[in-house]
Amino acid sequence: MAHTEMAEETPPRKKSALPILVGIALAFILGGGGFFVMYSGMLGGGGGDSHATASHAPASPAQGDIAFVALDPLIVSLGPESASRHLRFAAQLEVAPAYEGEVSHLMPRVLDVLNSYLRAVELSDLEDRSALVRLRAQMLRRVQVVTGNGRVRDLLITEFVLN
Repeated sequence: MAHTEMAEETPPRKKSALPILVGIALAFILGGGGFFVMYSGMLGGGGGDSHATASHAPASPAQGDIAFVALDPLIVSLGPESASRHLRFAAQLEVAPAYEGEVSHLMPRVLDVLNSYLRAVELSDLEDRSALVRLRAQMLRRVQVVTGNGRVRDLLITEFVLN
């Protein structure tokens, strides 16, 4: 009798993977659609890169709309633990022609703030090639604080040599 009961039982069915695959496919489709809607700005005001560049990109000035004020070269000693002994730094400030005289008049303060900043920077930051962008942004911000808002548009590094 036990033998007939076992024969009557059917083997367990193997579960299908189809519902799991359909669920994963739907998740990817809905996730991709949601990303597209938010990135394109259709919903939620995302807007991606097009809005960021349009609102934060400075208008390219006309040729007569800019003036350059050269900074005196700075030589900063780096200390005994560095492979290099000195940093030679030279730059120019991009200003509106109306502010060229004012910025030139404040040059001793500008040089002081740059000299103080470069002496305080860690040696590893000076030697790292990718850190120059961050250093430039920090120096520009400090120059803008010294000269006043809207006077200096950009800091153009013309020489940055460790020797």
